[in-house]
Amino acid sequence: MNHNDELMRYFASAPEMLPVYRVFEDRVTEQCAPRGTLAIRVQKTQITFSNRYNFACASLPVRRKKGWPNPCLMITFGLEHRLESQRIAVATEPYLNRWTHHVLVTRPEDIDDELMSWVCAAYDFSLTK
Repeated sequence: MNHNDELMRYFASAPEMLPVYRVFEDRVTEQCAPRGTLAIRVQKTQITFSNRYNFACASLPVRRKKGWPNPCLMITFGLEHRLESQRIAVATEPYLNRWTHHVLVTRPEDIDDELMSWVCAAYDFSLTK
């Protein structure tokens, strides 16, 4: 199955989020691929972006907190520190000095320079593991 078919299948339950995802994938490819290896895998529950390790993923939230937009796309990435921003829906520290951040996006415009700076930093951080 080709990448577009995998994406159509993944977004079948929320097709309005596919254009938002495509902007995200395009920007990750444009900004991270020149740094080195970039692999994108469409899985059952998420779309994973990796170099040597996973550094970001996009997913349709299965469990929603009250007040989260529906539909939305969740962008997840890891950094060595906790980001302080109202855009961060959830941040957890599963391992010492490894923070997982979740940002909810609903429109292509939400894939902005700030979000991409965090994702690019996550790309770089994943190379230090």
